[in-house]
Amino acid sequence: MPPRSPALSALLAALCLTLAAPIATHAAPERTPLLMEGKKTLHQRVLTRPGAALAPAPGAAAKGTELPALSILYVYDRKTVGDAEWLEVGPNSRGEVKGWVRADATLPWKQQLTLAFTNPAGRDRALLFKDKAGVLSVLESADPGTAAKPLLTAATKPPLPANSPVMSIEPETHVDFNKQFYLLPILQAEEAYHGAGFPVRVLEVASVTARPEKAPDQPAPDRTLALRNFTANVVFVIDSTISMDPYIDRTREAVRRIYARVAEAGLGSKVHFGLVAFRSSTTATPGLDYVSKLFADPNKVANGDAFLAQVKGLSQAKVSSARFDEDAFAGVMTALRDIDWSEAGGRYVVLVTDAGALKGGDPLSETKLDAEQVRLEAEQRGAAIYTLHLKTPAGKASHAQAQAQYQALSFNRALNKPLYYDVEAGSVERFGATVDALADAIVNQVKVAADGKMSEDAPAAAPEKDPAKRAADDARLVGRAMQLAYLGRVEGTEPPRLLRAWIADRDFAKPDLATTDVRVLLNKNQLSDLRQAVKGIVDAGQAAQLTPDDFFKRLRSAAAVLGRDPNQMNRPDALKLGDLGLLGEYLDDLPYKSKVMSIDQQTWSRWSIGEQQAFLDELERKLRLYQIYHDDTARWIALDEGGSAADAVFPVPLEALP
Repeated sequence: MPPRSPALSALLAALCLTLAAPIATHAAPERTPLLMEGKKTLHQRVLTRPGAALAPAPGAAAKGTELPALSILYVYDRKTVGDAEWLEVGPNSRGEVKGWVRADATLPWKQQLTLAFTNPAGRDRALLFKDKAGVLSVLESADPGTAAKPLLTAATKPPLPANSPVMSIEPETHVDFNKQFYLLPILQAEEAYHGAGFPVRVLEVASVTARPEKAPDQPAPDRTLALRNFTANVVFVIDSTISMDPYIDRTREAVRRIYARVAEAGLGSKVHFGLVAFRSSTTATPGLDYVSKLFADPNKVANGDAFLAQVKGLSQAKVSSARFDEDAFAGVMTALRDIDWSEAGGRYVVLVTDAGALKGGDPLSETKLDAEQVRLEAEQRGAAIYTLHLKTPAGKASHAQAQAQYQALSFNRALNKPLYYDVEAGSVERFGATVDALADAIVNQVKVAADGKMSEDAPAAAPEKDPAKRAADDARLVGRAMQLAYLGRVEGTEPPRLLRAWIADRDFAKPDLATTDVRVLLNKNQLSDLRQAVKGIVDAGQAAQLTPDDFFKRLRSAAAVLGRDPNQMNRPDALKLGDLGLLGEYLDDLPYKSKVMSIDQQTWSRWSIGEQQAFLDELERKLRLYQIYHDDTARWIALDEGGSAADAVFPVPLEALP
């Protein structure tokens, strides 16, 4: 595991089981925690409330200090003494029992779900309510946005009135879940509807911060000083195949102009440009020289002259690729993986291409990923992807498909729209104007921050049709989201300090904007099982394409082998894939709709070969993503400090699940 930041270490310390006074610990490897009711693999777990303390026996007086609130404990036994139920608990599933705790001093954690706040730019801060009735009363009103306004005003000026249905509010700045992991376990999830008709989930969560509340007389962080240290990395990812020289030259010219302006404004240490070039498979066409190549690392470029020197050798390929589509996703992944983004506040990837991207299922694809998986990786790094799509006459046949790919790739959740800009006819002049406007807007954000100010939050009066003006407007809003995320990191922003609360996963005023992101915490064994199960579904589907009626027969065989349960072979009640138990029980009852779990034999047989293959291709992309998760040691979280690597968890986004 990599070294932890002080904030992360403090938070993990609060999540892990710690004892001030020694209590006899006895290792009992043969013991396993109790199973959840109706489950075969999921163990019972609880979260401690404030005041929970361990006792050596059920009904005995507690010994030692209180346990940290929200310690995650496995339940090994349950006993009732008098009117109280007691739980025998331990910090892991390996038989390490610590003692007994009263059941009413804990909260049951039935699902491996945790919540992360989305970036609050462009929406109201999320309110946390005392009970479900409170959130529903606002959500189901005729105009939830209006109903929430007085509650928002009161919540930003504590203390809250005693009769307020609200108990806390989301932090003003963004809590970077991937850099400073925090646990907001979801205790319950229910479907509801916004007054305007949008489906919404209301969630009961538990939370407690690692630090005590800030004293009233403690000064607020110096936000002006923090903003003055805001920097930005802008990395161009450019198609360098035949026909791209004019755009490569124009990009160089744009960066040269911007660096001159940066130097004039005294911002030379705050804005840095990088460049990655991509082509396609060198196996299919050796003369292409590379699939993707980092020409200029923004962290190693001191000024405009250094940038231009490093990209001087970049020119278009001398031979044609095997396909018209190029490996754009390989270029973006090189920018995301080979560049250290951790020190930059603004993180921008600008994709420039006149062709579509090789699909993940294409044998020539290096990454084996599609747009959705690459976008998820960019979100993990806090990077925004802009796409400048050159709609040249030569690529007319692929324009629609490429546009769909790049809109999915560049979808930005803070704006709830893609950062996609098409350049009609591939006009070099229009392209240059868009690059200039985008780069200029990013530099303006850094200049505003250098003055100790935040970028504006208000959107343009009306959407611009001109791509250059749209890019500038969007960059301003994205810049504010970047600043909120940056301030959250440098100020150590934490989620609200509370125990239990209810929250809506959509903004009251703008229900198309999500306030939260749900993650499933999977350990290495569960992720491995998930990969095996999805691989089993793919193999069964590929084998059954010529004989569609054999699909479920093959799935039953896979379920019997992977689940080591021969009874799965002849279950007449197993009508859908989800009934077979092939996918882990941790996917059951999750608050999302799974396309995979609902597949039945009739649906599979009704699909055309193309529809079946599209379904299998999507699963293949997710398999590749699971491999990336498995190998990315920096993102695995040890909830039980000192535990084995197998107990670490990965916060898998819901949309990455099958």
